[in-house]
Amino acid sequence: MRRGETLTGPRVELRPLKAGDWEIWRAVRVGSRDWLEPWEPLGEPGVPDPVADADAFKSRCGAWERQRHFDAAYGFGMFLRKNGAFIGEVSLGSVQRGPFQSANVGYWIDEGHAGQGYMPEAVAVILRYAFEQLGLHRVEAAIVPRNTRSRRVAEKLRMRDEGTSARFLQIRGVWEDHVRYAITSEEWAVRKEEIFAAIPVRQ
Repeated sequence: MRRGETLTGPRVELRPLKAGDWEIWRAVRVGSRDWLEPWEPLGEPGVPDPVADADAFKSRCGAWERQRHFDAAYGFGMFLRKNGAFIGEVSLGSVQRGPFQSANVGYWIDEGHAGQGYMPEAVAVILRYAFEQLGLHRVEAAIVPRNTRSRRVAEKLRMRDEGTSARFLQIRGVWEDHVRYAITSEEWAVRKEEIFAAIPVRQ
């Protein structure tokens, strides 16, 4: 991926975040703190919080850029096409090449924009990027079982429920079980037109 490349859907566009996005990113994170943080790992001890520290956010953007350069991970901010508003993030992490050709997808959205179909659209756009541009074969999502909203995103995209992994990931200091969803390039080739046809196109 070239630096600054934008991925486009009917209503959203995805682009890598940059240091100058800190204030709009911070406003969303602060405004949706109670909505988002119950589903996220605790930060590393002693590491500055990018919500409170512009330099830490700049470092975070730089880390994503380095991972992109080495084909290790791809992070994007999510923006509305109609007005440029920042509303969340979506990413491909833990990219594995060789015989795996796989990655994990992660996502979060501003509480005020949830439930309007933006998140399934953004994930569909990044799946298209994963399979059709990066040449990956498999993308997985791991979700806490009681996080029904995130699970609905995976289910709307017809990702397969492959079962639950016990104590899979640390969330707020607790080792939580996660439901594992997946989709392969073969499945994407069959379903992509149906998936995009189901995405709302009205602004």
